[in-house]
Amino acid sequence: MNSERKSSAESGRYAYRGLDRMLHEKARLGILTSLMANPEGLLFADLKTLCQLTDGNLSRHLQVLQEAGLVAIRKGGSGRHSQTLSVLTAEGRERFQAYLVVLEGIVQDAAASEKHRQQHQTESSRLATDWVSVRS
Repeated sequence: MNSERKSSAESGRYAYRGLDRMLHEKARLGILTSLMANPEGLLFADLKTLCQLTDGNLSRHLQVLQEAGLVAIRKGGSGRHSQTLSVLTAEGRERFQAYLVVLEGIVQDAAASEKHRQQHQTESSRLATDWVSVRS
């Protein structure tokens, strides 16, 4: 492959355009992962504990996710016994799964890069040792 074709083929190789900024924020990533693992949904208090968020933080992130159509919020009970249930929507599940595919690609790229670096380092060390041995 000539250098022009290689450059063209690798253009944007590590841009990871599929990383959805809505999902990539740490707290929202935790919320979505929790809801993905609990398809029946989670009560506010349980989600708060799992994600280690304050009431205000969790409320705000849930609002953002709800406005984006990724999470449905259901309220039940009344007064002191009212509860809020958060559930991942079909769109939320689909977008999150697409996001995970991109993350898997990033992990694979990073692992391949590290493997290549280690192989190159081993070869360099061997060549340096051979060179020192020849000089001795």
